[in-house]
This record gives sequence, structure tokens and C-alpha cells, in this order.
Amino acid sequence: MKIPRLADLLTRYFSEHLRQQRNVSQHTIAAYRDTFRLLLRFFKQTYRIPPAILELRELNAPRVLNFLTHLEEARHNSVRSRNARLAAIHAFVHYAEDGLGPDLPEATRRILAIPLKHHTKPILGFFTRPEVEALLAATGQDWTGKRDHLLFLLLYNTGARISEVLDLRVRDILVTDCRHLALHGKGRKERTVPLWRSTQTRLRQWIKENHLAPDAPLLPNRFGQPLTRSGAAWQLRQLVQRAAQRMPSLQKRRLSPHTFRHTTAMHLLQGGVSAEVIALWLGHESPNTTHLYVEADLTMKRQALEVLAPPKHKGASHPGNDPLLRFLENL
Repeated sequence: MKIPRLADLLTRYFSEHLRQQRNVSQHTIAAYRDTFRLLLRFFKQTYRIPPAILELRELNAPRVLNFLTHLEEARHNSVRSRNARLAAIHAFVHYAEDGLGPDLPEATRRILAIPLKHHTKPILGFFTRPEVEALLAATGQDWTGKRDHLLFLLLYNTGARISEVLDLRVRDILVTDCRHLALHGKGRKERTVPLWRSTQTRLRQWIKENHLAPDAPLLPNRFGQPLTRSGAAWQLRQLVQRAAQRMPSLQKRRLSPHTFRHTTAMHLLQGGVSAEVIALWLGHESPNTTHLYVEADLTMKRQALEVLAPPKHKGASHPGNDPLLRFLENL
């Protein structure tokens, strides 16, 4: 059996397997696509192999490991991002294995043995209410400032993922008369989130002032195309720099548009909303996912501590002179 080139196999993988056979969401296709764009560029720069003539056997475990190291060290990707890229490569190799069976080059098959890297889950940050107000107040009155104000107001109002908001078209707003948002989340899940009257007013003004057609992106860039995630992140960084002059707590923090999602969840929790309702609001399948977002702040932890009575103290058992017990006690 003639082994197809990587280019041929990848083309069938994306156009036939993912789209037609599995009917995966566009978000999944975009994530897998970005992984292979990075991988093929790395191969071209590092091994001087043009992607179009890359043989499948040349996609092997040592080179993929070098690529993963490149992501962490050169691109400063987190372990979580590194694992997501590896999972996308694993999915493709499984597809190749199903199609080629024993003819799959062993060097390529060994990619499946590359493990996901363990990592410590960071504490998710969030904005305080004064910080949100400072960020929104720092937006300008020009076209970009009004767009950014609406963008971050929508993120805070809805707790939506940044991709969900950037994908909105004007028709998605007009169909509800700006009263709520119909969001299309992961796994083709849809949910509806109500909007404050102030958000409704800004939406109507934005659409009217810019004469936006129903099929136009709600939040475009200066070329009329949908604002990208990297563009939104860049705008937030500029906004944080301005707002930090009056709100020093914003300085030297790792913030992203996704921080607004954490913030909405946290503020709902502080307002007494149950985790189950917050899960519905955020579009989570399980409240267990929501628990990652709704970390109690220090004030809430102190209040919870007051409910608990300290236990009566009993002295800990002493390991004595046993060297093994002392070793275990000191670990």
C-alpha cells in the first residue's frame, strides 16, 4: 500500500473526516487548523522541509516533542496550550492509524505515546466592580473607544466567551430587539442571556450610528471584518494601561478578555446566585466546570471560616526514633 503524503492525508482529514463525517464545530476545526499551521511552519523553519512535500514518516515523535518544546520556550505557551496542541496532533494520528492500519509508519505511531504534561491549575483571576468601572471609563469617545466599551460591557453583562461575542452579527441582535443575546457556544450549544437596559441602549446606538447591515459583524475592525481574539486582547492591554493610572490594582496582572467571564461568574456568586444557575448562565454542561470560575475571595472565605468552630487540639503523634517514619514525616 502506498503511504499518502501528509498534505493529502491532512486535506482529507479536515475536509472529509472533521466536516462531513464527524460534523464537528467550526471552533474545533479552527483550533486543529491553528495547531497544524504552527506545526508545519516549525517543520519548514527547523528542518527545511516544505509542507507540501512532507512525507508522513517525517512526522515523528522526536520532531513533535521538539515542536512542543518550541511552543513552551519560544512562544511562551502555557502547559495547558501545549497539551491542547498535542491533543490535536493525537487526534490526527488516530485518524491516520484507522485509515492505514499496520501501514502507518511506526515513527508516526509513536507520537501517540507522547503524554500530556501535568500542570498546576492556576487560580483564575477576576476584576472587582471598581476595576470593571475603571476599564469602561477608560475607553475613548472615538469609534474605537465606543466599540471597545460595547465589547467589554457585553462580556461583563453576559459572561460570554470572547469567541461567542466576536462571532455575533447584527441580525443576531435585531431579532431580539437588543433585549438579550442568543449565544452559540462550544459543542453547538445555544443559550440566551438577558441584557441590562444600559447595554440595550448602547447596542441600538452603535448599530444606528454606524448604519450596520444585518449581515455585518457587530464588532468589526477598521476594515469592516470581525474583530479577532488577538485584536481584542491587544485593545484590552491598552485599556488596562490607561485605567491603571487611576486603578493601581490593575498593574502587573495577567489579564485577558476571558477574565471578564471569570468576573461575571464571581460577581454572580457574591450576589448569592447558586452555582447551578451560574452554570446555565455560562453555558457549562456541569456545575463542576463552574467551580473553577467561582473561587471565593478572601472576604467570603473569612465569612465561611466564622461558621466553623476550631477543633480541640490534640498533640500529633511523634515518629520517635524510627528512621523510616521520620523520613515519611519530613516529606
